[in-house]
Amino acid sequence: MTSLIRVEPRGHAGSWVRFGVPALALLFALALGGGILAIAGNNPFEAYRTMFDASLNGWSAMSRTLALATPLILTGLAAAVAFQMRVYNIGGEGQLYLGAIAASWVGLYLPETTPMVLMLGAMLIAGALAGAFWALLAAIPKAYFNADEIITTLMLNFVALSLMNYLIFGSQSFWRDPRRPVPGGKRLPENAILPSLSGRLHFGIIIAVVAAVVLWWILRRTSWGFQIRTIGDSPRAASYAGMSVKLKTLGVLAVSGALAAIAGVSEVSGVSKGLEPRAIATEIGFTGIIIAVVARSNPLGVVPVAVFLAAIATAGSRLQSIGIAVEVVFLLQGLIFLTVTAGEFFVSNRVRFERTAEAEQPGDSSPTTELPAGAT
Repeated sequence: MTSLIRVEPRGHAGSWVRFGVPALALLFALALGGGILAIAGNNPFEAYRTMFDASLNGWSAMSRTLALATPLILTGLAAAVAFQMRVYNIGGEGQLYLGAIAASWVGLYLPETTPMVLMLGAMLIAGALAGAFWALLAAIPKAYFNADEIITTLMLNFVALSLMNYLIFGSQSFWRDPRRPVPGGKRLPENAILPSLSGRLHFGIIIAVVAAVVLWWILRRTSWGFQIRTIGDSPRAASYAGMSVKLKTLGVLAVSGALAAIAGVSEVSGVSKGLEPRAIATEIGFTGIIIAVVARSNPLGVVPVAVFLAAIATAGSRLQSIGIAVEVVFLLQGLIFLTVTAGEFFVSNRVRFERTAEAEQPGDSSPTTELPAGAT
């Protein structure tokens, strides 16, 4: 007898699978990480208690975590809406940069007497339009020439980063403050800064959560969302039913780019308060892809996953303060990310172990000869 491992698509996963598997994956990561901490000479229980205190214990810690989670929610939503249609937007990072560039231009250009509501509204609209435009640069080749959107969106990230760096470090542009000895962006006026809720936590968290709820409702309760999901399941069947796959490709990538760009608006208006490439270029867009995968492209699931990853990142600096080497901190964070993401495989697939009889070997039994029909 031999054992075979068979992997089958799970189809519709029950609640226990959808919530239990990620929880078990997290527990496994914490146990494995505890072993690594012990080998490195650290107390695992003290390390995990420090992580909890630094990220989730009390409103002060929670506000720091939510502040970091704000752009992660938006970039996670950007990836999730594209993944719903099996379109893979890897360009959230570049779209975030374009949103920051456009929003900071509006904030610096409009008069300082502009009411805050109008100023912030104009910045959000300008940032969203810039991100949608940047995403359409990849969407048009995808829709009409079947170009690989993974490559085009990824390459556009580097173009956007170079553009942002050029505006501050390589030129005397409108964005750069000439009075600063070290190149940096002009500070936005007070009416262009998102109101603070508590410490570093700003109004952007409300925008992000509202965006998640609205996007979930659109995808689940409107014909546009139904068509997006149908095209994701079978583009050929959707086209046969009269759905415009090309237009939906343009639309979904434009929405995805706009959401990622709003993350750039929240960063430039709520955190850096000016176009500061070093503060903005922190790979938030790439982290959003991980969030969308773990959340199974569910907009409501993006919010807790983003908060969880933000909590891990927030706790990293505190771990170093109790003597844990920075390499061990990065290893622990990466281990948790990897294990939770890998657990997604078991949510989507079922693994079966089957025992089968071994094939007969030559010589195990007497040879037989087949006779032609009618022979004796």
